[in-house]
Amino acid sequence: MSAAVGLTTLTVTVRNPRNPRRAVVEEMLVDSGAIYAVVPAATLRRLGIRPKRQESFTMIDGTHIARDVGIALFELEGREGASKVIFGRRGDAAVIGAITLEELGLLLDPLRRELRPLRMLLA
Repeated sequence: MSAAVGLTTLTVTVRNPRNPRRAVVEEMLVDSGAIYAVVPAATLRRLGIRPKRQESFTMIDGTHIARDVGIALFELEGREGASKVIFGRRGDAAVIGAITLEELGLLLDPLRRELRPLRMLLA
């Protein structure tokens, strides 16, 4: 993990959930304001991950966009979890968001810009 001027990047392994041997290592920006992960569509297709449906998203400037979504396995710091993934288009950053981190049992400490284990509660 590296951090510079409020940006945190991680080296994440992305896998096909149906065939986990198909994997790539992706440098991803941690975005605590993002919900899911965004991975370039070409990378996901190379892994054999196909879109399940298309969803609408609101950008920070208020514009609405539509993107394909699917499911991928993410591995980071010895932790693995499945999460929704957005098929990124040209110009989209590779991002890992809050829900994807939670699936890995992690959260981003916003002050220190470090990953911390997520306290797992069972009620």
